Amino acid sequence: MNAGIAGIGCVTPLGGDLDVLWQRIEAGERPDLVEVANPETGRKFLAALVPPAHVAHLGREPRLRRSSAISLYAATAAQKAMADSGLTFSPEQKSRLAIVLGVANGGVQYTRRFYEQIVKQGANVASPLLFPETVYNAPASHIAAILGVNGATYTLVGDGTVGLQALHFGAELLALGDADHVLVVAAEELDWALVQAHADWRLTAPGALLAEGAAAVLLSKDAARASVEVAAGESFFSRGEAPAAMERALAGLASPERMDFIFSGSNGTWADAILATTIQHHFPSPLRAPILPKASFGEAIGAGALLQVVLAADALHRFGGKHALVASLGWNQQAAAARLQV
Repeated sequence: MNAGIAGIGCVTPLGGDLDVLWQRIEAGERPDLVEVANPETGRKFLAALVPPAHVAHLGREPRLRRSSAISLYAATAAQKAMADSGLTFSPEQKSRLAIVLGVANGGVQYTRRFYEQIVKQGANVASPLLFPETVYNAPASHIAAILGVNGATYTLVGDGTVGLQALHFGAELLALGDADHVLVVAAEELDWALVQAHADWRLTAPGALLAEGAAAVLLSKDAARASVEVAAGESFFSRGEAPAAMERALAGLASPERMDFIFSGSNGTWADAILATTIQHHFPSPLRAPILPKASFGEAIGAGALLQVVLAADALHRFGGKHALVASLGWNQQAAAARLQV
């Protein structure tokens, strides 16, 4: 599916201002790691969290005063993408603005707290203030209310590729005429329960660093910043099938033009070798060495792939170029890719 990118925005452990973010990436900086501890067992883990200062301005938004961190991150990225587009929307135009949210784990902080209260103190003690933030579509609801959007709003749940699936779905909405613009957002927050689970399930082995963050892309029928072609996601049911799935995802995007930039989803796990091999097979001679965003600010799971798209769209203008590739391989059996051009 094809669509135009009118605006982009993001928030990461390294910052959300793209000028600063690129400076820190090029300087080889890494985010400050935070120790996340299980209060029951004392087990400790390191993770890359979004500094509160990056989303502090939204703390004054009435409906976000008690929201989960994932909603703050998603709303921040969404507002940045809307501002970056330079577009203004009348009430009538907002009815033709759709929102598509991609998440992997959702509001894990409030979910853990809510059910922890039930287990330890009983159902009668569980806070009704926490429950609305435990549902997957809470961030999308907040974004729609803040922006005054009363059109179609969707939430997709997936793995680390879900941002590309949301982008593909957004492009379909445009192609079908169901919307004139689609705001695609992907976000992730961390809690000790999530970090421990990924360690226990050995998903992060041998060296993935879990992170938080959010990304947003405003799609339009007209390509203001760049155009994007998103391949349909390819499913696999075991690691042995992953190489073939990644091959299929990339094959549909192969073209005679050399890529100026390749943004790989390598994250320090078993997925790295598959990504490197399949990218080399279909795109053997990029003008620059592949860029590994997750090596800079960690694996933000649900937000990871769309963060790659935001950086790719920005890089084409910032550094000069015509073509960029984004490749992502999720832990929960999905392979996806996208090609951008200006």
